Amino acid sequence: MRSITTFDLQYAHRFYGFQGEAQYLHGHTGVLTIEVEDTIEKGVNMVFPCNEIQKTAWDVLKNFDHALILRADDPLLPAVLDVYEKQGIKNGHKQNTMKGEAFQTELATAYPNCRLVVTKETMTVEGMIKIVYDLLKDKLNIAKITFTSGVNAASAEFPVNGTIDRCPLCGIALDKDGVCPKCGYKKH
Repeated sequence: MRSITTFDLQYAHRFYGFQGEAQYLHGHTGVLTIEVEDTIEKGVNMVFPCNEIQKTAWDVLKNFDHALILRADDPLLPAVLDVYEKQGIKNGHKQNTMKGEAFQTELATAYPNCRLVVTKETMTVEGMIKIVYDLLKDKLNIAKITFTSGVNAASAEFPVNGTIDRCPLCGIALDKDGVCPKCGYKKH
């Protein structure tokens, strides 16, 4: 069975090197849907609490919300960073409170202080799915991700390997010591 949750993401990007409207810097409202698959945890009668999926995923995804997403070789990138430096916001600002955890993977690097994500590939809906799966595959049993942005949409299904040991009281994943980080339940 699956638990499904969605996220709304506001972001700006462009398709560097693309011939068409998307070569210009523009913004989107994207909807990301994550489907988590596992057995139903009998104590809470659910696969995984959707609010816990949101918390786990949002720690990473908030880097994409109200952010600029550019490909690493985009000549716009150094210009943006230069402007941010001149404005004094490249290394953060007190009003930049919605920062996610910085990350660096083969596919993307997040710079939360300047609300920027730099990607290896052009940020398409397919690219977003690849990045999100790469960031969350070890935290959630992701069976499917769908991303819709404007008139564009893509989805991908992933093999689910095993189950995650979860708390019978609140349904979230136990830590490596068998303790629930939310309620303190300890597996015997």
